[in-house]
Amino acid sequence: MNAKDYVQYLFPKTLAYKLAMKGLVKPANPITLTFSVTAACQSRCKTCHIGDLWLENPEMSNADLSLEEIEKIFKSLGPVYFLNISGGEPFLRKDLPQIIELACKYLTPKIIHTPTNAILPKRIEKMTIEILQIIKAYDPNVPFTVKPSIDGVGDKHDEVRGYKGNFKRLEETIVRLKAVQQIYPNFHLELGTVISNFNIDHLEEIEDYVHSLGVESYRNEVAEQREEFYNVGEPITPTGEKYENLMKSFKQKVKDNLKSKRRLARITESFRLVYYDLVSAILKEKRQVIPCYGGISNVHLNYNGELWPCCVLGYDKPMGNIRNLDYDFQRIFHSEQANEVRQYIKDEKCHCPLANQSYSNILCDFPSLFKVIKGILLG
Repeated sequence: MNAKDYVQYLFPKTLAYKLAMKGLVKPANPITLTFSVTAACQSRCKTCHIGDLWLENPEMSNADLSLEEIEKIFKSLGPVYFLNISGGEPFLRKDLPQIIELACKYLTPKIIHTPTNAILPKRIEKMTIEILQIIKAYDPNVPFTVKPSIDGVGDKHDEVRGYKGNFKRLEETIVRLKAVQQIYPNFHLELGTVISNFNIDHLEEIEDYVHSLGVESYRNEVAEQREEFYNVGEPITPTGEKYENLMKSFKQKVKDNLKSKRRLARITESFRLVYYDLVSAILKEKRQVIPCYGGISNVHLNYNGELWPCCVLGYDKPMGNIRNLDYDFQRIFHSEQANEVRQYIKDEKCHCPLANQSYSNILCDFPSLFKVIKGILLG
């Protein structure tokens, strides 16, 4: 995000979202699209059962949206600011570069991001380069970020991720992507940790390891019970008090290094500092600490064509299936079912620390946004 984008695009959008929240206007197009491109995943994480389900039922991949279907959806959706590719494991789709090309053509995103379990280092490197070449043909200034997951160091990572040898493959993936970063100025490698009750006492070790690698961007998110992950009811989320205490030293290290970061990293880290405080408050108070614009500013397209307000509500509160309405995004986004889901969120019947949605909520909450701007300007 830069000042020009904010003034010309994001600020008018946030005002429109506030009016939509009050029911004064119809929701404008979302600024963030998360797209789970496949249900396929080799990991068997302790915090997520997508991989478990797919490994037992590989035919689930047959329900993945085809390129032809994706093109129709993207064409009906139109521009978004942030495209977050998700899964399953995104790099298991052989046509992932072609999906990104359709996004560049119809969605014209300003930022593209994808996580990875880092199990296929060579393939991840090859496809990342192919994607960067596609982005360059459309707009070489669009940042592309790949975020390998690191949920422990050594055997601990393999234990949490449920895949023996994953950590060694993660190390190879990092080496390969660091080399890519030297060639492509718009490519950003970052690492990410899901803090759960399985690794909460190992965060400092993970953090020190990441810094030893010289990776500029590192973030964490708290493990959540999500419909998408088939883990509702499982005791995976740390308490708010424990998370808050854990994050004190982590946040201080981020602040100490903020001025030395590149522009994009400085912006994202400033957002994350505000996000970390928001997570602590949500976990402790168990409520929406600031208004949630799920289903307005952000939407989630599942691999099977379902449109969700977010992956936390997911299968429980879908806005509709886009396959049933001739792939017309606008018909589903403005449907009565979608309005009912948005009302559910507005009535604060849910609360969560979902990262992507929280960042948009911060954008729409001016006191929170002021804290971000202060961090960007003053470090």
